[in-house]
Amino acid sequence: MAAMKTIVIGAGISGMLVARELCLAGLDVEIIERGEVGRESSWAGGGIISPLNPWRYPDEVNVLARASQSMYPALAAALAEHSGIDPELLDSGMLVFADEAEIATALAWGARFGQTVTRVDAAGLAAIEPATTALKPAAIWMPEVRQVRNPRLLQALAADLRARGVVFRTGAAVDGFVEHDGVIQGVWAAGQRIAAERVVVAGGAWTSALLAQTSAAVAIEPVRGQMLLYRAEPGLLRRMVMVQSRYVIPRRDGHILVGSTLEKVGFDKVTTDEAAADLRASAEQLVPALKHAPVVKHWAGLRPGTEQGIPYIGAHPTIEGLYVNAGHYRNGVVLGPASARLLADQILGRTPVVAPEPYAVGSTAAIDIIDH
Repeated sequence: MAAMKTIVIGAGISGMLVARELCLAGLDVEIIERGEVGRESSWAGGGIISPLNPWRYPDEVNVLARASQSMYPALAAALAEHSGIDPELLDSGMLVFADEAEIATALAWGARFGQTVTRVDAAGLAAIEPATTALKPAAIWMPEVRQVRNPRLLQALAADLRARGVVFRTGAAVDGFVEHDGVIQGVWAAGQRIAAERVVVAGGAWTSALLAQTSAAVAIEPVRGQMLLYRAEPGLLRRMVMVQSRYVIPRRDGHILVGSTLEKVGFDKVTTDEAAADLRASAEQLVPALKHAPVVKHWAGLRPGTEQGIPYIGAHPTIEGLYVNAGHYRNGVVLGPASARLLADQILGRTPVVAPEPYAVGSTAAIDIIDH
């Protein structure tokens, strides 16, 4: 008898990367998505393959990030070859304007995690990125930080999975789980019972609502982020640049992303004029030439916010066959490959890529999101 399928709830980067890991291991996988494929948080973000100010995050986030960063070159190349869509993995490097205390913290963090981090004074900035303004006397330079064009990454992932036989069921919200004697049997979606021997919840900001009916609460809440896109000439900006919580990201074709706000407004994805003006002011302070470039898009996404940014990755504590991969907050793209590998390792009984215990699913304290 053929094995029953594995259902993955959520067609964002977390869900699709888990589906790919399981598919490559020979499992029959179906993805169920309440909306469209790859159109929520992982589409809305900037695609920086590093936590922002990673020295402010707990080790659990940095360990996952380090593992993911090592996976990205091979992943991007494989997706480009198999899907025909280039995710545009770029070695942009990142400049972060900071005071001397933060620079010292960043240098110590780099030494601990094997990342190249250097102090750059105002005179050295011109050689690294002449388009930016020296907002502080010194900056942190991280030459190894890459970026990926996340909408293209998601398109490549979806095409890759479809070519491998993964079925996508879109516009179908999951209403509940089917379980018997503590063992998962499938899900209810769009009024239909769909049988499965495993279910992975990768529902982003919607994960808490999905798991609320089970014995394990997860503390995930939506945190809105608004972004702008400028159209500029290729080469105007070469490096990613950041100050405080704002960043600019140059794409290969000249477009420049600006982000991002942090707003606790529930599931509201409406954009606001106030945020647009604030983002423009930040962008044009960092890169004065953007005053002459048009803004061509303004959008918002909902991050799955968790305590300290640490995601939930692992088995449900009381329902056999139910798993979670969610709550990556601002770091879904950078943590995605290692998170998917870690969950697949647990499902398949492989040696885990990193220690799984810090990401275990279970009852948690009240949400206390730290703004990074």
